[in-house]
Amino acid sequence: MPPKQGPAMFLGLELATDQLRASLVDENLELVGVESVDFDTELSEYQTTGGIFTSPGEAYTTPVEMWIKGLDSLLLKLSRNHDLTKIKSIGGAAQHALVWWKSTTVPSLSSLDPHLALQTHFPSPSFSLPNTPIAQDTSSHTHALAIEALLGGPDHMAARVGTSASASLVAAQLLRVRESWPQEVWHRTGRIQLASAFMASLMSGKWVPMGEAEACTTGLWVHGGHTAGGQGYWDEGVLDIVGGSREEGRRVRGWLGEVDASGGGRKVGNISRYLVERFGFDPDTIVTSFTSDYLATYLSICPSPSDVVLTFGPMDTLMTPAQHYLPTRLYNLYPHPAQEQGEKRRYIAVLTSRNADVPRALVRDMYTKSWSAFDRLVAIVPPGGSIGLDDKLFSFWHLQGDPYPFSHVKGIYRFETGIKVSEFRDLRANPRCLLESQVLSFRIKWSKMIATGVLGSRKGTATNANTAPGSASATPPPLIRTATGTIPLLQPPAPNLSASLGLSFDPYDHVPLPSRIFTTGAAANFPSVANLVGDIFNAPVYVPSTQVDSAQAIPHRNAPAQGYPSRASLGAAYVARWVWGKDPVSGGAPGTPSSASSASGRGSPGWSGSERSYGLTTLANPTGVQGKGGLGAYEDEVRRLFGRRWVMSGGVWARTNVNGMLPSGGATLISGQPQSQVGVPLGAGSGAVPGSGLTSSGTGTGIAGLGGSIGMGIGGHGMMGSGASTPYGSIRGGLGNSVLVEEEESEIAEMERNQGLSVNVPPGIIGGGMYSPSIAASMSAMSGLGGATSDLGLSGIGLGANGSGFGQGQQQGQQGQQTAQGGNASSGTAPTPLTPVVALQTGDSEAQLGLAKVAEPDLDSFLAYAAIVPEYHRLEGMLIKSIV
Repeated sequence: MPPKQGPAMFLGLELATDQLRASLVDENLELVGVESVDFDTELSEYQTTGGIFTSPGEAYTTPVEMWIKGLDSLLLKLSRNHDLTKIKSIGGAAQHALVWWKSTTVPSLSSLDPHLALQTHFPSPSFSLPNTPIAQDTSSHTHALAIEALLGGPDHMAARVGTSASASLVAAQLLRVRESWPQEVWHRTGRIQLASAFMASLMSGKWVPMGEAEACTTGLWVHGGHTAGGQGYWDEGVLDIVGGSREEGRRVRGWLGEVDASGGGRKVGNISRYLVERFGFDPDTIVTSFTSDYLATYLSICPSPSDVVLTFGPMDTLMTPAQHYLPTRLYNLYPHPAQEQGEKRRYIAVLTSRNADVPRALVRDMYTKSWSAFDRLVAIVPPGGSIGLDDKLFSFWHLQGDPYPFSHVKGIYRFETGIKVSEFRDLRANPRCLLESQVLSFRIKWSKMIATGVLGSRKGTATNANTAPGSASATPPPLIRTATGTIPLLQPPAPNLSASLGLSFDPYDHVPLPSRIFTTGAAANFPSVANLVGDIFNAPVYVPSTQVDSAQAIPHRNAPAQGYPSRASLGAAYVARWVWGKDPVSGGAPGTPSSASSASGRGSPGWSGSERSYGLTTLANPTGVQGKGGLGAYEDEVRRLFGRRWVMSGGVWARTNVNGMLPSGGATLISGQPQSQVGVPLGAGSGAVPGSGLTSSGTGTGIAGLGGSIGMGIGGHGMMGSGASTPYGSIRGGLGNSVLVEEEESEIAEMERNQGLSVNVPPGIIGGGMYSPSIAASMSAMSGLGGATSDLGLSGIGLGANGSGFGQGQQQGQQGQQTAQGGNASSGTAPTPLTPVVALQTGDSEAQLGLAKVAEPDLDSFLAYAAIVPEYHRLEGMLIKSIV
C-alpha cells in the first residue's frame, strides 16, 4: 500500500451502464485519482455488450452479480493505487435500475467475511430477477400507459405522483413483472432497491433507503412539497394497481421500504466493517446519500437558475433549476438531491427524449462513412436543410416510445414543403435535419415549461408579452451575445405574433431562453452539434474541461477516455466533500472561521487577505450570502472551494485527468493551463475572429496548444461568428480545412455525386465497425426503412458498447482499424477521425468550475430557427394527433 501521506480525499462512485467508475478529489475538489472497471472487457465472463443484454421486445437488461463483482474489482484497484485511509467521505450515483432481492435469507450486510469477495456473498441466486431491466428498457411502455389510463390520463397522473407515463417507471416495471413473468419471480421477492440505494447499502453495510429524488422517479411516490412542511408518502392507489389487490399493494409497499426525505445533506452511515478489513478504509469514513447518474452530473456542474444542463446519451436529458413544485405532464420534477434540511425546497425540472444516440448512430450509418463526415454534413447544410424560406425540410425519428405527448408515436417521418415524403431528394440533409429535430423539440418543450411558472422568477427572464391579446408592449428584440455585451436586433417582432403563428410562445423572444447551456455526452464533442444547440437557444455552449480533454483522445464515446473522470462520479465526490465539511464530527461545523478550519478547508471558513485581494468572494459567490441568489448551500460551497483553488493556483485550470490517455495529433490539454493561454488565438494573421468560435485542430496558428484556426467559406467581422449553423459562414469549433484530408473530401464528393449513400450498406462495417456483431445484426433489419415507417419493428437495436450508439468500435476506427469487434476486415482506408470541440476564451466564473466555452450563438441562425419553429410545431402536432 502507498505510504500514508497527503491530504484528505473524497471518493465518488458511478455505476454506469458500461462501467463502474471512481473519482477521487482533495479538499479543494482537485482531481487526484481515477479508476474504472469495464464490464465488457474486464468482466467478459458475463458476455455483455456495452454492459447489457438485448432481447426481443425492446428489453435491455444487465446482470446484478456483474455490478457486485465490478465493485469488488474497483475497490481492489483503488486500494492498490491509493491510500484509502485518507478517504474521509464517499458519495455515489447509479443508473436507473431495480435490484430484486429474494425473500430467502441473505448474508447480513454488517457481518460479511472480509476474506471472501463481494460476489461470493451475493451470487446471482440471491436475486429473484438476476438480470434486471435498465433505463433504456422500453418493454414496460404499455404497462406504463395502462397505469396512466387507470389514473385518469397524463394530467391526473402527473398531478398525483409528479410524472406521466414512462417505460422506465418503477411502477410500470413492477406491473410488467407481475403480469408477464413467471409467478415465482413475484412471490419469491422480499425487497426491491433502486441501484443507487443498492450501492450505498453495499458501501455502508446496512440497508439504505432511497432518496426522495429517486422516489419521485418511481411513479409511486406523492411528494409533500405542495404543503407547508408536508411529508411525502407512497400512493396506495397506485400500489394496488401494481400489486393487483390491496394485499399485494401493501406487500409492494414493504418491498420499497422508507424514503430518506432529509435532502441528501447528511451522512447515511459509516463505511462497513467488511470494507474496512478487506480494503483498508478508515472506519470513520462516512457514506453519503447516493443518487441517479444524471442528477449527479447536474450536481457536478452547479448551474445557476438561468442555466441549462443538456446531457447527450442513450437518452437525451435537459435539466434546469426549479423553484416551485408544480407538477404537470410537460416535464418531470425532482427534489434537489443535495440540500440542507432547513433550506427552502428546491427542485430540478427535467425534460427527456429516448430517441437520442440510437437515431444519430442510425443516420450516421445510413448516410455517411464516419462521424467526421456526419459532423461536416451538419456544418455545411443550411438551417432547415435548404437555403430557401418556403422549402424547409423536417424529420422526426421516433424509434422508441417517448413520454407524453409522444407515447403512441413511432416511426420515421420526413416532410418537404409541408408534405410527407419517404426520403429527402437530397440525402445529405438527413444528419442536420435529425439534429435540428432533436434540439428544436427541447426548445419547444422548454418554452411550454417556462409558461407554467415552475422555474420561478429568474433574473433576466420575463413572461412573453406577445402571447397576451391586446398586449401594449412588444417583446424585447433578440440579442447578439458577445464577450463584451449584447447588441439588440433593431426590428422587434410585431405584437401578438405568437398567436398568429399558432404558438403559445413567441419563437423570436430571447428573454425566456437560458443564458448558458452546459452540455455533456459524446454528441457534445461534435462541433456542429455544439454550434447548433447554441444557435437554436441563442446561448453560449460550454462543455466540462474534463470532457473536452478526454475528447481529444477518444471523441466518439460517452464513456470518458482512460484516466479521465466521469461527470457523475465527480458530482458524487463533490457531494461527499460537502457533507463531510458540514458534519460536526468528521468535518467541523460550517461557517467556523477558525485557523484550523481555514487550513483544512472544512466547512465555510472566513476569507484570507490573499483571497480577498483576488476578488474571490465575488467570483465564487456573487451574492455573498450562503444559499441565496437562487443557489443552494451545496452550490455555494462547491463554488467557494473551486474559487479558493483558483486563487491558490494563480488562475490555472484544474486537472482534467490522472495518467490519462494522450491526445492524438499532438494537441495540448486544457488541464493545468493558465487561464490566459486557453482559447486565445496566437499571432496575427491567423484568420480567427475574436468571439467567433473559429477553431481547428490543424497545424499552424490558432487556439493555444490545440492546433490551427483556418476558416472556411466567407466568415469575418461582417458575419459576427457565423459558422457551422450558418450556410454562408466559416466552419467553427474545430473543423478547419486542414482536417478535411483527401479521404474525407472524396467521401463528400461521392455523396454530392450520388446524393447520399445507399441505405443497404451493412451496418457494423461502415466507418470501422461501430457496433458489436449482435447490434449490427439487429440494425441490418432496419437498413431498408423508408421515410414513413410508422409500423417500425425495432427490437434489440441501438445500444452499442459504452451504453450508447457511440460504440467502442469508434475507438478502433480512430486507430485505423477496419473491423467491428470480433468481425472481419472491410476494404478501403480508415475514415478520418472526428475533430472534436476545443475551448474558446472562457470567463473566470466558468473556468473556475472547469467549464470551457466551445460555441457562441449566431444571430442569423437564431432568427432562421425562430422562423421555422411554427412549421416544426405544426408538423409535430400532426404526428401527435396521428394525422400522418
